[in-house]
Amino acid sequence: MVVLGIDPGFQFSGFGIIKKENNKILLLECGYLKLNPTKHLSVRVQEFYDYFDEKIKKWGITDIALETSFLGKNAQNFLKLGYLRGILYLLASQHKLNIHEFSPTEVKKSITGYGGAQKDQVARVVLQLFPGLLMPAKNDVTDAIAVTLCGTWAK
Repeated sequence: MVVLGIDPGFQFSGFGIIKKENNKILLLECGYLKLNPTKHLSVRVQEFYDYFDEKIKKWGITDIALETSFLGKNAQNFLKLGYLRGILYLLASQHKLNIHEFSPTEVKKSITGYGGAQKDQVARVVLQLFPGLLMPAKNDVTDAIAVTLCGTWAK
């Protein structure tokens, strides 16, 4: 089982790739995709698709994990995130992958034991689970690793 967890965003999309083998969990790769906000939306959507299509092929991904969206203060951002989520569903269909969705509360509770945990609390637990991992420049990365872990533990 190889899970790609993604925290999608139109500026930064954090991701984590975890392999589960014989009850061992290995973090294969993590990081973020930075999209240029001055580029047209269609270009950014294509870049998002190409980037994660390559990751799926490179690592032999079997599952995609993502957090369910919530309607915050900005409906336009919510709508645009739907485009990226649609791309992930398309990739899952094209590559015949399982897709898992978790609410933000489920992710926080799974990682920290408390559904109302803050981002820095989630990050600290993720760093404890992977001792060689340095604090990433963006919380999007530790958020994505947390979602990836939920996808790994879902089976």
